[in-house]
Amino acid sequence: MFALTSDPIDSRAVRAAVARPEAGAVILFEGTTRDHHDGKHVLRLEYEAYAGMAEREMARIGSEIRDRWPEARVAMVHRVGVVAVGEASVVIAVSAPHRDEAYSASRFGIDALKASVPVWKKEVYADGSVWKANQ
Repeated sequence: MFALTSDPIDSRAVRAAVARPEAGAVILFEGTTRDHHDGKHVLRLEYEAYAGMAEREMARIGSEIRDRWPEARVAMVHRVGVVAVGEASVVIAVSAPHRDEAYSASRFGIDALKASVPVWKKEVYADGSVWKANQ
């Protein structure tokens, strides 16, 4: 499961995509919209993405995770459109036989997603807004 959605992300469905009997660890990372950034009050986030390319890049990251941690399974879903404070912008689930692999693969997954998936974020404040690209 490597997808973009304009709907709220169903974290349980993302987790279910990687759950399996041989997994001793399942890590669920939820990146949520917080109510502040750089001393400003955040009202909401608005995401845009290059859909086909973003999903292919998420799948490529999934393949790299499987190459580095062969027993790990990963799923990633990123929101597009308006994301309210407290809602998930991105959910990544990783399962593995052991927690060290699951934690490492999960951290790699979010870092790689932020570095290479073509998603742009508009932070909307009470006094204006600013577009930000993944770094």
